Amino acid sequence: MGSAAAHRGDTPQAVRHDRANHLWLERIVRSQRDGLSCLPFHLGLDERSYAELIRTHFPELAGQTSASLGSLAHECSELREDLLEMRRDEWEELRVLLLDGRRGDDPEELWMASIVAAACLGGDHLWRDLGLESRETLRVLLMHNFPRLAERNVKNMRWKKFFYKQLCEQDGGYVCRSPSCEQCPSHHDCFGAEI
Repeated sequence: MGSAAAHRGDTPQAVRHDRANHLWLERIVRSQRDGLSCLPFHLGLDERSYAELIRTHFPELAGQTSASLGSLAHECSELREDLLEMRRDEWEELRVLLLDGRRGDDPEELWMASIVAAACLGGDHLWRDLGLESRETLRVLLMHNFPRLAERNVKNMRWKKFFYKQLCEQDGGYVCRSPSCEQCPSHHDCFGAEI
């Protein structure tokens, strides 16, 4: 796993539009294998979709199991898979939200929606939980795959907060008791710099 573009330091936004997801997926898979993300071994995908992603993009990883990662990485992957299963309904709501804002009908958008939804269940900033290098990289990934959703984040709210706010607004609920974001005492939690 390691394209020439990734080794040259090219960013997905600097390569052809049709290759961008490959580079993001490469970073996400590499980060997961290195223990630098919150994603389980199958990245939030079902086994069949995961196998297709690996066959399509990373055939050199075919046949690899979570047990082949080493004992600590294997344990972490198993725990993350269990946590994802316990929050499956939440994951599905996030996945549907992302898919409702997708660009088109590219199968990679389905994979990316499942992966991003799984990372939303992590405890850090979304870009870190995906194993990406920056919030800007995440923004470009989201604009590429889910532009109709990402474009609604006009106030540059943190992505996880933004997604959950969208879910709450769909159901007629409220994210918090504050009458508006500008008056909220936790404003910094939603809009502050991500370091």
